[in-house]
Amino acid sequence: MRNRLQPPRPHLPNWRNGLPALLPALLLAACGQAPPATPPERATSARDAILASATQSPAEDCLLLVWERQAANGAAPDTDFDRANDRAEGGAISCATGSSPSQFEAALETIRTAARRGDKAAILHEVGIPVLHIDAEGNRRELTAQADVDAAFDEVFDAGILDMMKTVDLDDMAVVEGKGGYFELGSLWLVVPEPGERPKIVTVNRQALGEAASAASQQADAGGGRDLPAQ
Repeated sequence: MRNRLQPPRPHLPNWRNGLPALLPALLLAACGQAPPATPPERATSARDAILASATQSPAEDCLLLVWERQAANGAAPDTDFDRANDRAEGGAISCATGSSPSQFEAALETIRTAARRGDKAAILHEVGIPVLHIDAEGNRRELTAQADVDAAFDEVFDAGILDMMKTVDLDDMAVVEGKGGYFELGSLWLVVPEPGERPKIVTVNRQALGEAASAASQQADAGGGRDLPAQ
């Protein structure tokens, strides 16, 4: 069940430079025009398979762009999963983030498994640099090197954050166009480094997690929300 208790907080990470490259084609699609045809020399069997499987409906324009980028990079897009899951609070995942639902699901599966196992190395692998850390009091710190995240790991990924990460689910993600996907009022933000790629963790916000827990508890007491898991 989605837990949408307030609008996203203002301390959002800046979108990486991938999405602007897709904007001209997206604008053409929004105006009812087809994106420019891919030059014949770039046509591949993977691209042909993608186009053949597409419904050609306007709602799939963003997915088609993402799939073509992935195919050009040698990946095999999961078109069935993407088509079935390209919706989130805030809009289409592919349009808002520049990547596909299956890429987010792959990252989330790794995050869940790593958090449950307490696998520090696996969690660090899912972190993008720089990463913004906001502690429980709202103090902000940008960690600009992997070594900094490693050194501050126990502070950034404390017990509360790890517990939340154990259950992150694609169905509970909200998106903001040009910003990425987030969970629990912005407690965890994932952003795509380049169009079509797998997202990385770029913000860990302990203050937002505390606010989300408080709001959820109040909502549950009022009979309108879900019970929080036992601590």
